[in-house]
Amino acid sequence: MQIYFKQNLAFLAVPKTGTTAYEIALRGEADIVFAKRRKHMTAGQFQRRMMPFLNEFYNLQPQRMAIMRDPIEQIRSWYRYRTDPKRKNHIQDVSFDQFVLATMQDPEPSFAAIGSQYGFLTMVDGKQPIEHLFAYESQKVVRNWLEERFQKSLTFPIKNVSPQAPTPLSPEVEAKLREVRASEFELYDRILQADGHLNPVPD
Repeated sequence: MQIYFKQNLAFLAVPKTGTTAYEIALRGEADIVFAKRRKHMTAGQFQRRMMPFLNEFYNLQPQRMAIMRDPIEQIRSWYRYRTDPKRKNHIQDVSFDQFVLATMQDPEPSFAAIGSQYGFLTMVDGKQPIEHLFAYESQKVVRNWLEERFQKSLTFPIKNVSPQAPTPLSPEVEAKLREVRASEFELYDRILQADGHLNPVPD
């Protein structure tokens, strides 16, 4: 996660949505940078902890932005990431169907503990507090908006590409996933219906 005072903006880093490339491109503009475990501060954590801190010490109430990925594709990215033997909770001899089913268990086994984008992006009451929510699949929309906000051309490197792995998903498992994560799919659909940029507010 990065915070930019001049642009009055906080970029929340949703896991497996390509934020590392954006952070590298924007690092020189950032006034506050959170890394490692603190990098993935959720919208709720930011609202409760960071907003009061920024307001008290810097008189800053930044707009927030984040990127959300198609829920199935985000889980695919997690699966491929955890097929890498170097990763914590490395998976072995687990099909993608089995992995998806494991993410829906309560509690999930450690290899399938990935959280949810919906939980990351919303408050306990289900409200979505982020002023600028983008679709990962609308990269041009995100990049054009950032270049306009920062008033400069930006170069986005390709970083943290997960290893290739077959990820066929059976219709039965997909239907169950869509039922269990209905709120997440609904939020993502709202972003797509907004042409890849949900809740735009005046600068």
